[in-house]
Amino acid sequence: MTAPDPAAVKSSAPAERTAAQTAAPVSTDPASVLQESARSERSGQPQRILDVKHAVALCVGMVVGAGIFKTSPMVAQALSTPGELYLAWALGGLLSVIGGLCFAELAAAFPDAGGDYHFLRRAYGHRLGFLFAWSRFAVIHTGSMALLGFVFGDYLAQVVDLSAWLGPFASAWMAAGLIVLLTGLNLLGVQVGLGTQLGLTSLVLAGLLLLGLGAGAQQWHGHAPALPHTGAAVPDWGMAMVFVFLAYGGWSDAATLSAEMKDERRGIVRALLLGLGLVMGLYLLANWAYVRVLGLSGLAASPAPAAELMRVAFGRGAELVMVGVVTLTALSVMNAILIAGPRTTYAAARDLASEWRLARWNARRGTPSVAVLATSAVALLLVAFGAITRGGFSTMVDYLSPVYWFFITLSGMAVIVLRRREPDRPRPFHVPLYPWLPIVFSGCSAYVLWSSLVYVKAGAMVGVVVLALGALMLWGHGRRRSGRASAR
Repeated sequence: MTAPDPAAVKSSAPAERTAAQTAAPVSTDPASVLQESARSERSGQPQRILDVKHAVALCVGMVVGAGIFKTSPMVAQALSTPGELYLAWALGGLLSVIGGLCFAELAAAFPDAGGDYHFLRRAYGHRLGFLFAWSRFAVIHTGSMALLGFVFGDYLAQVVDLSAWLGPFASAWMAAGLIVLLTGLNLLGVQVGLGTQLGLTSLVLAGLLLLGLGAGAQQWHGHAPALPHTGAAVPDWGMAMVFVFLAYGGWSDAATLSAEMKDERRGIVRALLLGLGLVMGLYLLANWAYVRVLGLSGLAASPAPAAELMRVAFGRGAELVMVGVVTLTALSVMNAILIAGPRTTYAAARDLASEWRLARWNARRGTPSVAVLATSAVALLLVAFGAITRGGFSTMVDYLSPVYWFFITLSGMAVIVLRRREPDRPRPFHVPLYPWLPIVFSGCSAYVLWSSLVYVKAGAMVGVVVLALGALMLWGHGRRRSGRASAR
């Protein structure tokens, strides 16, 4: 779930690429690709250095995260049968591929490390671009940190019972503690290196394969699921897809690799099909394993299905291993967000109003210290909000989803807008079946946006209000600048 950046982007391109590299496997030979990336940063534009193999590894690393270990119960709660569950995850993978193809055209035609921010600003103007930057700071990055913190706390609570000391908010306290720890490390300039991130990503993939192994062992020994396949009386596809797409988050970042593919016409298509196809296969395997061992109703009721599956299949020791995998995954992705998010917030603040404290860089420590502190403070407030509502992870999904899907819908339509506005722009890659695929993608995105709003919950309401607050701040800042200009 990478997560996934708001900058006034040319100045923040090195930070953006650094974030992508630290969050995902780059190559079977990391040193060579890092050297090429350094040359790319010095040139000021993305360079075509990636072959399909490296791009597939990046794609998988950008998409697979802690979400799959937590979202499946919410999907199961919304659907009626295991077949519907598998179909939802397959549809999520298919739409992610279509969205990736749309973003690939944008990234190939307008190569810039800013991704969504750059496309939105070019298609709809700088005001919407900065509103997107605000959403990344106040909703998407910080909400993702809080969400992953709850994943960390919920799984750790499976093996460490702190309720006697922390009460019913043990998971929230553990999430807050992790955010404070990572903030301190980042302020000190301590960052997880590429090799460590490569190992953590490999750990996630191994964890997903372990789930399949556990279910296979249960199947081999003829054990029935722990609970029957009893699902919702009436399936709620919209709500199910909100959680499915959360787990597939990151494909939009992967699509921006089209600007760095050696084969500029077919490379990104092959990378997206192979990478997202592999992710979809792993997700289907994980959900089959959950259903095979826990049953659909058992999956729907489980706060930590991966850990519970491993305990049922192999015992307490295997449960501890899986808890370790999930908590390390959450820590890894949160760290990557805390590297990229404040840097892009710093760059956007500097371009909008250089006098703001957010636009200050700590040269001694090599970090945007104020932006790091602001990001962490908002994430901690969101953890408190999730604890108060007793929703935790689900509240953060409610908070994130409307804002995220609003901008994703606009990004899909940007393919059509920019084709009409800049028809002579060279486009090394064209999305197939234009304009139907962008229309289908934008329509499906709008449906997920509607689904995230139709059952108005506290999290969704607060997320929309925070976005509106950003629009008011931008409007007020524009008025003040206009007033100062007139006074001169």
